[in-house]
Amino acid sequence: MALYSLSHVIDLEWMREAYRLTRKSGAPGIDGVVAAECESNLEANLQSLLGRIRSGSYKAPPVRRVYIPKADGSQRPLGIPTFEDKVAQLAISMVLEAIYEQDFYPCSYGFRPGKSAHQALQTLRTGFMTQGLRWVLDVDIRKYFDSIPHKQLREFLDRRVTDGVIRRMIDKWLKAGVMEEGQLRQSTEGSPQGGVISPLLSNIYLHHVLDEWFETEVRPRLKGRCPLVRYADDLVMAFEDFLSAKRVLAVLGKRLARYGLTLHPEKTRFIDFRFKRPNGMRHAATSGTTFDFLGFTHVWVRSRQGKDVVRQSTAKSRFARALASVSDWCRHNLHRAIVEQHLHLSRVMRGHFAYYGITGNGRRLRWYAHQVERIWQKWLSRRGQQGSFLWTRLRELLKRHPLPSAKIVHRYVVGSEALP
Repeated sequence: MALYSLSHVIDLEWMREAYRLTRKSGAPGIDGVVAAECESNLEANLQSLLGRIRSGSYKAPPVRRVYIPKADGSQRPLGIPTFEDKVAQLAISMVLEAIYEQDFYPCSYGFRPGKSAHQALQTLRTGFMTQGLRWVLDVDIRKYFDSIPHKQLREFLDRRVTDGVIRRMIDKWLKAGVMEEGQLRQSTEGSPQGGVISPLLSNIYLHHVLDEWFETEVRPRLKGRCPLVRYADDLVMAFEDFLSAKRVLAVLGKRLARYGLTLHPEKTRFIDFRFKRPNGMRHAATSGTTFDFLGFTHVWVRSRQGKDVVRQSTAKSRFARALASVSDWCRHNLHRAIVEQHLHLSRVMRGHFAYYGITGNGRRLRWYAHQVERIWQKWLSRRGQQGSFLWTRLRELLKRHPLPSAKIVHRYVVGSEALP
């Protein structure tokens, strides 16, 4: 049912919680205001913001657009809202989240409480190894966050939320536009760029367009098991039956086109993910076609116990990007003290291991740690005329304070297996 009275739950205590959960270290928006300025008179600022939200006098400012490089050399647009706007968006999204968490399907893992990318990866790997899934649709929706039609998004919201205050705020964010090079640009499609509420709105849209359709209409008509694993707009469909996979591929593009979305013709792939061996070699193992999902390459390998298992290792593009980032930072920070560089690199490595440290990826993690040390050595040796002396000092430092070693943080085992 549609809920028409919700805004009364947004009170001053609710706003304090929204402020507490808002990231304070982000870049400022078009007004240049940072978190510290808001905190100086916090109660009055939150009370003012709450009053403007309830009365409808709140004006959603346009987001400041910047561009960040992508792995393929192109640039990705990134929107930076004002700090006050982030707090307001989080306050509204906390209400919507409580409603839609009852509706979302288990196949959706992105930007949801209690869900993570590692759960999505484990679900996919377990399906391959225990459910006989051998055919994969690696789906890519072209410019999804920039393509969501506002009209159809509002129609989906009408099914569950009709509260005037909340819907008015969402409409303001959809119409706010972006500020780029001093010019304001409006848009009739796409979710608020960089906004706190953007991931939730995008999940709501794909919930109706894809998840609900697949779980209630498509899956019952197919043969064999066929899970959908989705993290925001990154999704994979795995199938036990070949013809079922082909049937879904034939209608998926039409389903998305009906709601203003388009499959990327080059990045959307139908994959034969069966384990293959060379002809005439009974025991030797080689992988079949691989695919990447959430930064990991999925490939069939032979475990130490001689069993066929799926290994998820760091994708080559992500691995190269991580090392390039380390090299770029070292090059621009040679003037810093060695101890400061050590602290920064340690944080970067721990962050890398925290995400990529999963079962079966130990070899890639160890190679990453080795390459980071080599990159650091390379740039320190170019600092001044005493590079060799500095490297000697570095070796002594690493003996006392070594860089973090490769660590498997997320362990999961299917049956009896052991991967290097």
